[in-house]
Amino acid sequence: MQTIKEQIPDYAKDLRLNLGTVTQSDHLSEQQLWGTLLASALASREAQLIQAIEAQAKEHLSEEAHRAAHAAAAIMGMNNVYYRFLHLASNKEYGQIPARLRMQVIGNPGVEKVDFELWSLAVSAINGCGMCIDSHEKVIRAAGTSAQAVHEAVRIASVVHAVARVLEAEGLRSVATSA
Repeated sequence: MQTIKEQIPDYAKDLRLNLGTVTQSDHLSEQQLWGTLLASALASREAQLIQAIEAQAKEHLSEEAHRAAHAAAAIMGMNNVYYRFLHLASNKEYGQIPARLRMQVIGNPGVEKVDFELWSLAVSAINGCGMCIDSHEKVIRAAGTSAQAVHEAVRIASVVHAVARVLEAEGLRSVATSA
């Protein structure tokens, strides 16, 4: 993670500092924290950041939790597009048609359901699906998770996503200036 922090330019110093603070938590378990970091990095699609977070996450996550964080990012990549469409489309007829999308991992993620739901919430926040955000938040809160824990997961997602965008922009900028 230090290498990633060093790549963040001064104009994004706040992100550099925030990246340091989101790797610690008062409200999330170690598994919840590192699963949220990993799922958020995967959803943000920036290779260097994924590699850095994945390397550190392996020290904190079981193989099952590591796989479940990947599964949360994968399934939400599909669901967030589909349910965002249903939510945004004026024609509500589409919501009456069966989705016919396989989503079995949600019912059996290989980790505690609340952890998987928390990771799915973070990915849904990154992907901007209000319907999914509401659904996952409701399940998480019904399981007894505090508002502070939910807030922290979304805070992690926002920082990870912003860092990914800066790293991507800097990479594109360096390609453009070398051309």
